[in-house]
Amino acid sequence: MARSGKILNRMRRQPGNIRFSDLKKVCVEFFGPPRQTGTSHAIFKTPWPGDPRVNIQNDGGKAKAYQVRQVLLAIDRLESMDYEP
Repeated sequence: MARSGKILNRMRRQPGNIRFSDLKKVCVEFFGPPRQTGTSHAIFKTPWPGDPRVNIQNDGGKAKAYQVRQVLLAIDRLESMDYEP
């Protein structure tokens, strides 16, 4: 988690300057493998009911800032549930 911990810190400080590959790495660690790949989108399943997914999009090698913020909210929600990946 040391590597993803650094990425998480950078995500919180600069959500508009995150590489898609780094965001995907963090999502795989917290949510498991994506249920969709091969396109510009990667969709991850979350353990709660309602809208149980996290959708991230590759935008020329960068992650979209609003999606970085959505991932951070989902990770915070997982941590508040005492969820262990």
